[in-house]
Amino acid sequence: METSFAVIFDMDGVICDTNPYHSLAWKAFLEKFGITSSEEEFIAHMYGKSNSYILKYFFKREIIGEEFAQMEFEKEALFREIYAAHVTPIAGLIEFIEDLKANGVKMGIATSAPYLNMELILSILPLRDKMQSLLASEDVSSHKPNPEVYLKSASNLDISPERCVVFEDSFSGVTAGKAAGAKVVGVLSTYKKEELPVCDAYVPNYNELSFQKIKDLFN
Repeated sequence: METSFAVIFDMDGVICDTNPYHSLAWKAFLEKFGITSSEEEFIAHMYGKSNSYILKYFFKREIIGEEFAQMEFEKEALFREIYAAHVTPIAGLIEFIEDLKANGVKMGIATSAPYLNMELILSILPLRDKMQSLLASEDVSSHKPNPEVYLKSASNLDISPERCVVFEDSFSGVTAGKAAGAKVVGVLSTYKKEELPVCDAYVPNYNELSFQKIKDLFN
């Protein structure tokens, strides 16, 4: 049994509420370079943004090549070290995904985070066998808000982007999902409804969600 739509999840702020731990990692990383940062700056310039954008913003210059690779690895390793003991799914997620799987829905994860971050979460949460597509930052040449990761995910799932429902929590992520032509559900873990582009639906978590409610988005 296979349904006529697929569901694609972003990871940070959508599968797990990782953003507070990314904040801690970024603060510790930036302090090494004598750079101070505020929560307001993180909200505007970190959540949902690619590491290349974040580094460019805080260092006030392009960080590229080997320097970028080294800085990104160091910061993300710091994040994994801080977060490993705290990996917890957003409320209702596992049950929602099991409901989708039981109804034959193809699913994927499409994150701007590095592959090792996804591996950490997949090593702890029972998600890997439910997913037919796993894409991380290494799999795309253009990051969100570019729709590449969602277009590639739809291709992996062998379905048109217009028959996909994307779960996103950030401005750039919602923009990417919409640009791909997908329906987008805004997960309000990081931003308020009015701080995101217009979505097809909004949820605080997955407690009230079901296969039927997602199916109804196409009616």
